[in-house]
Amino acid sequence: MRTIRLLIEYDGSDFVGWQVQNEGRTVQEELARALKILTKEDICPVGSGRTDAGTHASGQVAHFHTRSALPTERLLRSLNGLLPADITIHAVEEVDGEFHARYSAKRKRYRYRIHEGKSSISRNFTWACFRPLDLHCMREASLVLPGTHSFGAFCKQDPVPDNLICSLYAAEWQRQGREWVFEIEGNRFLRHMVRILVGTMIEIGLHQRPATDMKMLLESGLRETAGHTAPACGLHLLWVRYKD
Repeated sequence: MRTIRLLIEYDGSDFVGWQVQNEGRTVQEELARALKILTKEDICPVGSGRTDAGTHASGQVAHFHTRSALPTERLLRSLNGLLPADITIHAVEEVDGEFHARYSAKRKRYRYRIHEGKSSISRNFTWACFRPLDLHCMREASLVLPGTHSFGAFCKQDPVPDNLICSLYAAEWQRQGREWVFEIEGNRFLRHMVRILVGTMIEIGLHQRPATDMKMLLESGLRETAGHTAPACGLHLLWVRYKD
């Protein structure tokens, strides 16, 4: 058996997420369909992690096992020919059999984009905000995030994860033209974690709560006291790293 690693880009607008579900298009399902055509095998590619409906990726990583002898160059060309326009494979590599797209991952980095006002072109890739945001307050709030913490207040509670501890290495707000951009890097992320962090900091940027709330929320672990979940359309998986 060969282990093949894929580097994947996708526009998540028309997907209900990465993982195969009972209803709706998924990235995993589209990949499995294309791989079956090529290899004549029933293959379910394993991703570095789930992404929500509407979430995008330029650096998603997946792996699969196959008995096919097709060279990686042929797999790359053929997959891109079979896959729909909203999925692109950027690299195909044969790797050690112990590699696992999810469990071998060391770091991930996400970007969240918020557009000032209405934008037709970027409407599927940003969250539109029609009120001014205080960037200084949002930056102040983000300063407490790097480090190792329990993120119970910032994750979906149905069901509650077994492990709430994550180590964050960066959490940064920037102003880029008409957008507010948040980038966050860590060893792992809980379900909806980035979106709830962003939703909470937007409330801070709108002066609906103080920046000091972030430290209090980390300590309390109470989801009901954190902000709302920001829309998935603004979230983008930038890359996954497998070396420290």
